[in-house]
Amino acid sequence: MLPFQLGLSGRQSHLVALGAHPDDIEIGCGGMLLRLAETVPGLTAEFVIATGSPLRLEEARRSAELFLPGCEVTITSAELPDGRLPTYWEDVKELLETTARGRRPDLVLAPSRTDAHQDHRAIAELAPTVWRDHLVLNYEIPKWDGDFSRPWLYVALTEEQLREKVARLHKAFPSQVEHDWFDEEVFAGLARLRGMECRAQYAEAFTTAKATLTW
Repeated sequence: MLPFQLGLSGRQSHLVALGAHPDDIEIGCGGMLLRLAETVPGLTAEFVIATGSPLRLEEARRSAELFLPGCEVTITSAELPDGRLPTYWEDVKELLETTARGRRPDLVLAPSRTDAHQDHRAIAELAPTVWRDHLVLNYEIPKWDGDFSRPWLYVALTEEQLREKVARLHKAFPSQVEHDWFDEEVFAGLARLRGMECRAQYAEAFTTAKATLTW
C-alpha cells in the first residue's frame, strides 16, 4: 500500500471531529483517535455533535476522555432532534460555522457523504462547505441500510488497538449496548474486512472529496 502522510507528528495539532449523534465519531474512527492520542504530543480536539439528550451527551464527554486520553478535548452540541437534521439545516450550518470561527484545525473528521442516514449525510454535506481549505476525512458507520462505499484511505490497527476501541465503545456508551448492531462482531468484522483491503490485520477506512499531495 502507498503511504499518505498526515504530517501531524512533531508539532501541536488541532482536530475537529463532527458527529450527528453521540458515538458516531467513536464508531467511525475510534481507532484513529486512539492512535492520534498515542503519537501526536499536545493534540487538542473539539467534538461537535448535532443531536443528543443530556444522558447521551454525558456519554459523549466520557467517551472523549477514553478515546483521547491526556488530550484537551471540548464537546459542543446543538442538542437538535435526532432523525430530523435535514429540517434543521440552518441550525446545523451555524453550529459548524461557529466551530470554524474558532481555532483552525489541522484535520476534520466527518461522516461519509454516501451515508444512508439523513442526519449523518447532512453533516457530511455541510462539512466541506465550511472547511473549504482543510483536509476533511469521511469515516464510515456500519448500519442496517448497507450503504458502504469504496474507501481509498486506511488507518491500520493492531488487534490490541481494535479490542481497545470496542471495549471503550461499550464502556462509554452503555445506553447503546442493547442494540443488535452494537457488538464486537459488527465492529471487528468491518475492521477485519478493511484490514484485508490494505494488507493489515484490522483497519478503519475513509474517503475525502479532495486533497493535495505534497512532498
